[in-house]
Formats: sequence, structure tokens, C-alpha cells
Amino acid sequence: MHSQMISKSLLGLLLRTCCLFLFLLSVTAAKSASSKVRVFDVRKYGAVADGKSDNTKVFQQAWKEACQWRGKARMYVPKGRYMVVGPMAFVGPCKGYMMVQVQGSLIAPYGLSKNNEDSWIRFQYINGLRIFGGGTFDGQGASAWKYRKCTHNCRNLPVSIRFDFVTNGLVQRIRSINSKAFHINVFGCKKLKFKFLEITAPDDSPNTDGIHMGHSNEVTVYDSHISTGDDCISIGPGSFDTYISKVVCGPGHGISVGSLGKYPNEEDVVGLIVRNSTLEGTDNGLRIKTWAPSPPSIARNFTFEHIFMDNVHNPIIIDQDYCPSGSCGIRSPSQVHIRDLTFKDIWGTSGTKLAVDLSCSSRVPCRNFKLHNIHLSYKGNSRVSTSSCSNVEGTSYGHQIPPSCIA
Repeated sequence: MHSQMISKSLLGLLLRTCCLFLFLLSVTAAKSASSKVRVFDVRKYGAVADGKSDNTKVFQQAWKEACQWRGKARMYVPKGRYMVVGPMAFVGPCKGYMMVQVQGSLIAPYGLSKNNEDSWIRFQYINGLRIFGGGTFDGQGASAWKYRKCTHNCRNLPVSIRFDFVTNGLVQRIRSINSKAFHINVFGCKKLKFKFLEITAPDDSPNTDGIHMGHSNEVTVYDSHISTGDDCISIGPGSFDTYISKVVCGPGHGISVGSLGKYPNEEDVVGLIVRNSTLEGTDNGLRIKTWAPSPPSIARNFTFEHIFMDNVHNPIIIDQDYCPSGSCGIRSPSQVHIRDLTFKDIWGTSGTKLAVDLSCSSRVPCRNFKLHNIHLSYKGNSRVSTSSCSNVEGTSYGHQIPPSCIA
């Protein structure tokens, strides 16, 4: 009797163990199924890689179905030349993590569009996005740049790729060439990373910033090569905790904060690190520019370190009297307060005799500037570079060429 009771207990334990095993097996299978990536090949939706047929609607349909997939989805653009007249919007929110693998070339239309759109391709309202594949986004900018070579009433041209309200994104190993305006514009994004990008346009192409960002948190640009006709990277109002590393910039206008202070109620710019980067033959190096006059705002907590300059004009420049058109009306000092900046281990050659130019506002002088180990020799015959400071409070220490103008 006792042995029968033990046998029944063992049998019950065995049955419960088997049930638990089957349950765990089913959970594992469900997780495995949900983690499997579903591929949405644009060719199955009718994409034609002849460089002529418009694929805008085809790509958007592939995105729409991928966006509704409950799990990881990968929109796939294979090798070939795909005309995309645009504008083309990839809009979320999506039901799972989205990937866009571009191996081919996306070609923008020649010349100007009839509707004066502000962008060619847009990614919007997405949480969880990865774009990769080694493909190319060709803006065909040479067909439209002539409309920007003007002094007033200039025609707005479309940004090649816009990221609006994208969170937890990674853009890597893509090329953007010959954008009509900015190559990449970032707005309202958080935790968006750019890695291993190649961005190119001729040095005389107007307004072709490589990456422009504003009103965004934790944007990272890493290990990329940018050569354009404007700023390689520009950081606008509302940018917080930006990180830039291992970027090669040139030709172009350098790495810029601003312009700031052009409009009322602009957000501050707080937290910027630029390190381990190279600037080659650029019109400016590390630049901060603010309008004068301007409404009040703050730019603070910036670190520029371990930067190599090769024949860079204006390697270190603060310009708080920015007015490019010369029509700013009644002039008064900028009210953008720049403070808590460090320039450390900046070396190389300057294409201008004035290598360090810190021209700050008399209304709100620059405060807590630190210059540590600066070696920027003039590439001209004299090899002697100079520095100039106005309305700056700070300290300098270590090696200083040119001699520091900060007391």
C-alpha cells in the first residue's frame, strides 16, 4: 500500500515535470518565432531598378506592411538604381523594431520639384529603427544648386533625409551624395546614432550641411567622413548631450554650433563633446556663431579635445556678432551666453594667421573658458600664428601656440 502511494506520487511528479517542460518549450518556440526577422523585399511590391521608374509608392507600401508586422521587420532594397521622385515618408509608430537594409542606390529627381517640398525622404515617429546596408542616397543636387546661389528670396531646396521624432535609432554604413540642401536633418529625436557614414558634395555646393540637428537629445556621430559645401556637422538650438568622435571633416565649413539667437524663445544648447577628429582644409574649424542682436539663451558645457587641423582657416572661432547678410538693422550685442568650454589638445596648421579668435558678447561675456595644450602654427611663410580675445574670462595652461590671449 505504501509502495503504491509512492508510485502515484512519483507519477504525479513526473506528469507535472512533463507539463512544465512542454510549457517552457512552447514559450521558447514563441520567443524564437517572435525574434525571427521578417523580410519585406521591395521587388515583391513591384520595385524596378532601372533608374527611371518612380518607386515612391512601392517603397511606401513595403514600409507600411513591415511597420504592421508584430516583431522585427526588415525592409530590403537590393542592389540596383531606384528612382524615387518623392517626397517619401516612412511614418510610425510601428508594431515592432524596424530595419531598412539599403544595398542599392536611391536616386532623387533631376531639378526642382513642383511642390517645393522640404524633404526628399523622411523617417518620422519611430521608436526602434536601424538603417544600414552600404547603399547610396543620391540627391542629384547639381541640378538644383543654381537656385540657391542668390542673396535674397532664395528657393528652398529639399533635405535629402529627415529624421523627425525618432527614438532609439542607428544609421550606419550608408552614403549620401550631392544633396540639394542638407544631407541629413535631425529634429525632435532621442538616442539616435550615426556610424560609418560617407557624406559628400562639392566644396562650392550651397547649404549642403552634412548633418544638422536641433531639439534633440543624445545624438551621436561616430567614425564618419564628411565633405560638403557647408558645415560638416551643425548643432542648432535645443540640442542636448551631443557626442561626436572620429569624424574626418573637409572640405566644408567645419563643425559648428549655431547659428544661435536668430529667433525668440530658442532653446539652450547644453552638453557637447567633440573628440578624436580631423579637419582638413575647411573654411572654419571649431566654431560657435550667434546673431547680434539676439534674444537671451545659453550655450554651455562643451568640450573639444584631441582634434587635428590641417590647413584650416579659423581653427578655433567664437563669433558673437554673426550677421551674414549685413542687414541686421539696429546693432546691439548678442544675448546668447556661452560658458563652460574646454579646448584641449588641439594641434596642426592654420590657413589664417589668426588661429584662435574668441569674439564674445559685451552684454554677456564668455565665462569659464579653458585652453589646454593648443599648438596651431600658421601655414604661411612666417609660420607665426596669433590669437585674439574680447569679453572672455577663463584660463589657459600647458603648451600654447599661438600665445594665449586669455590672461
